[in-house]
Amino acid sequence: MKQKGKMMIDLIMTVMLLCQMGYMLVGETLHEWVGTAMFLLFIVHHILNRRWYGGLQRGRYTPYRIMQILINILLLVSMAALMVSGIVMSRVVFAFLPLQGGMALARVVHMLASYWGFILMSVHLGMHWGMVMGMIRKFLGANGREQSPRSRRIVLRLLAAAVSVYGIYGFVHQHIADYLFLRSQFVFFDFEQPLFLLFAEYIAMMGLWTCIAYYITILLQKRRINRS
Repeated sequence: MKQKGKMMIDLIMTVMLLCQMGYMLVGETLHEWVGTAMFLLFIVHHILNRRWYGGLQRGRYTPYRIMQILINILLLVSMAALMVSGIVMSRVVFAFLPLQGGMALARVVHMLASYWGFILMSVHLGMHWGMVMGMIRKFLGANGREQSPRSRRIVLRLLAAAVSVYGIYGFVHQHIADYLFLRSQFVFFDFEQPLFLLFAEYIAMMGLWTCIAYYITILLQKRRINRS
């Protein structure tokens, strides 16, 4: 039940994250409330996984483990930066706070933390994708150790490839690299683009980074097994 609760929280946070990326189209008020709820769930997520921090001093530091720790730390930093900058810029949820100044810096920090956080959360999901699929198979009543039919694996891989290609298109179309590396300090939205297409592009981009992280994880784990 605890593991299912963790997965449900992660799923809700993922949906919230996708909604946040289209903030100009969903509205500022909803954006602030969803962002606040997402940060609270992020805190709950870390409380539920607090044993992970206790285990940092134990065990061997393999390349996979180093990558996992690095991603988790960067994701924690980006979420903290998101919340602090969001509070500074807030006009709804935290408007009662007597904060003055710092809007220009907060806006830049918020943009950087948003887009890097999106990629980091996608990578984090990809590094745990094998566990996610195992939970899904168990939920559906399948044996977690059973191999899927080859035809099904081929279809799933082709689907993942198609999603990744569309994710590359979305990455270019939405000018994500400009925001990640501050080539632009303002986010531009195509208000003529239907909201479902915007979300489709971000879902595909999330799928792209999830696939990349998943296959890197497989390579690192195989390398560890071959060396042991």
